[in-house]
Amino acid sequence: MSDSGLQPYKGGYYLWTYVPSLAAAIVFAVLFTGVTAAHCYRLWKSRLWFCIWFIIGGLMEIVGFCARASASSKTGQLIPYVIQNLFLLLPPVLFAATAYMILGRTIRSVNGERYSLVRVRWLTKVFVSGDALSFFIQGGAAGLMATGGNMQLGERLVVVGLLIQVVLFGCFCATAGVFHYRFQRYDVGAAAYGDGGPGGWRQSLYMLYAISALIMVRSVFRVIEYSLGHDGYPLTHEWTLYVFDSVLMFAAMVIFYVWNPSPDRYQQAELLNLEGVASSK
Repeated sequence: MSDSGLQPYKGGYYLWTYVPSLAAAIVFAVLFTGVTAAHCYRLWKSRLWFCIWFIIGGLMEIVGFCARASASSKTGQLIPYVIQNLFLLLPPVLFAATAYMILGRTIRSVNGERYSLVRVRWLTKVFVSGDALSFFIQGGAAGLMATGGNMQLGERLVVVGLLIQVVLFGCFCATAGVFHYRFQRYDVGAAAYGDGGPGGWRQSLYMLYAISALIMVRSVFRVIEYSLGHDGYPLTHEWTLYVFDSVLMFAAMVIFYVWNPSPDRYQQAELLNLEGVASSK
């Protein structure tokens, strides 16, 4: 290894290809702490408990960057490497789960079920189930990679998990886009559902588009990163992680906070959902 600050793990094997920046890790730990605290306050005020997955994702980012800061002086130790690798890889899966839940509730809140490609009662279940599969595959792969023994298998499994996430997001964006087009074109009452105001259905969809685009770019970057392998450019140059992952995920959390769901709208959606479940029994 060219970097004199690197320490070997076992038998001359190096977990890192560079010494992680202490300053960058601290900066992003502070940034994610701030935005996660803001989300906690918003959750306490709104009581939209399904949004807690966004907060859990933010907490994972904080832990990941704290571990990364610790690893800057402990590049030969396994635990900091494992924690930062796992806790920075998985949060977007939780952000995506929240986005899936919001789409179903948005459609239900405007009585737009007939315009959805997927039946609303199945929409969240299908996407969140696929999201959970991606989560477990990536988590298991990160564990394999952390041992330093099955790096190639771990990298391939990460790519599989990320590809599942990319495909899911493509289907999700198509579902949201088709609903958006159909509802505003064919429903004469579309404008009555807070179309132009804060928390309206249109603003909720635009928020989802923005978050989805950020997560999609990040996931494609991660696919490329792990496809190129341990010696590829992304995994040997730290700036790529911050530009194509950390900055994008921080932006996603900020966007979700600023254009957050309307509590009244989504509480109404929950009531409609409960009524629909009761009537089907």
